[in-house]
Amino acid sequence: MVICVLVLAVSVVFLTRTKAAGGLDGLPNYTEIRGDFDANGLKYEKQPHLGGSTAKAKVIEFADFKCPACKKWKETYFEQFKRDFIDTGKAELFFINFAFIDRDSIMAASAGEAVFAQDNDKFWEFMSKLYDHQGDETKIWATPQFMLDFVKDNISGIDYERFAKDLQAHTYMLPVKEDFKTAGNYGVNGTPKFMVNGQLLPGSSYEELAAAIEAAQASNVTE
Repeated sequence: MVICVLVLAVSVVFLTRTKAAGGLDGLPNYTEIRGDFDANGLKYEKQPHLGGSTAKAKVIEFADFKCPACKKWKETYFEQFKRDFIDTGKAELFFINFAFIDRDSIMAASAGEAVFAQDNDKFWEFMSKLYDHQGDETKIWATPQFMLDFVKDNISGIDYERFAKDLQAHTYMLPVKEDFKTAGNYGVNGTPKFMVNGQLLPGSSYEELAAAIEAAQASNVTE
């Protein structure tokens, strides 16, 4: 499985591209997002989740909405994962942002957090549909206006005015930064990456993830 990988060159590309591109109003980088946060611990209770809390395997997906490999994983494996492990009660799935590709990765992640703050189920609808509308990884596309239009046109059943206010006020930028720093503390360096009961998997294949979940079923150890 191909993953989007964070390497040293990314910081150079990030700075060069964002400096040269237009339309970056409202797209802060992490150094511009200030406030107190705690990057220690996984804080499952703060993350979007699917499945029952009694599942033996707690699975975290670390993802960036701009990552083509994350989109591919969603298209290829997400429904199978739900059938195999969520519906059977073997796993509970959590989503943690690792928004590293560019500034609009942070914007997309903060939009997801704003939706999640209103409705956990709507977050998963947002996740799926945003991947369906994913733009070019090398271009700035998840701008504030794009996210406002996307949610208005595609996500019903939430308070849109509240969402718009939260997005424009950067209400959930700090939680996105906390996610990013937390993921880094656990060794995440690309997306999608998966963790099962606190153990980061070396690869991102469905087979490796499935094997780790099945191993958890035979173990008395849970998170």
